[in-house]
Amino acid sequence: MLNFERKGNGKETLVLLHGFMENLSIWSDMETHLSKDFSLLKIDLPGHGQSEIFGEIHTMELMADEVKKVLDNQNIEKVHVLGHSMGGYTSLAFAEKYPDTLKSLTLFFSTYFADDEEKKQQRIKSYRIIKDAFAHYVRAGIPNLFNPNERDILEGKIETALETALSTNNMGALACVKGMVERTDKKHVMQNLEAKILVLAGKHDTAVKTDLTIKNLPDRTNIKSYILDCGHNGHWEKPGICAEIINTELLHDLPKKLVL
Repeated sequence: MLNFERKGNGKETLVLLHGFMENLSIWSDMETHLSKDFSLLKIDLPGHGQSEIFGEIHTMELMADEVKKVLDNQNIEKVHVLGHSMGGYTSLAFAEKYPDTLKSLTLFFSTYFADDEEKKQQRIKSYRIIKDAFAHYVRAGIPNLFNPNERDILEGKIETALETALSTNNMGALACVKGMVERTDKKHVMQNLEAKILVLAGKHDTAVKTDLTIKNLPDRTNIKSYILDCGHNGHWEKPGICAEIINTELLHDLPKKLVL
């Protein structure tokens, strides 16, 4: 079973799913700001952190099934699920397979679109370097995921992100990249899910097409969206603001859209 940690005794269970080349430790900055009404369930996705590699390809559906096994093991029936980047793709697969389990779904600097052909080719071209020169792959890519206008004040966070990524098993990372190439468009999940949907996006996000993600959101009263002045890593760049939005939206109600 996947490695996980539980924290807090709140009545609402919030499942936190990290992104590619991350692990459950990434939530530490946000944790102190999250409401005590949440009981946090932090999970290492397959091939990341202390969770084992499950196969040559980690599809989003496979990872969603493994998350569900953790919930079953812990006898948790209803949850809020928040996924960062690849964790968001996993959350969408989870929502598609287990919609009755969800109280809410939060796409945290992620998208419901499948990769376009250019992005797929970029991922496919990365297979060899992930396998043979993983450290170079990490150091070349991670800094670009942060707001370029705040590189000076984010230096420590960038270093943390680099250390976290370098600690990832490269073959686990490769299995997940292959799974991300195969993932399908999930706009129908956004259109049909009855649970609350929250979307947090970054103005300077180079990994996700924020404009398209927000512009094409279905016009439904259960969907709320926010654009923050940051890059791809709100949990490190704007942890307090992100946590406050999560606290407010998942535990209360606010107007449909607000740009910060």
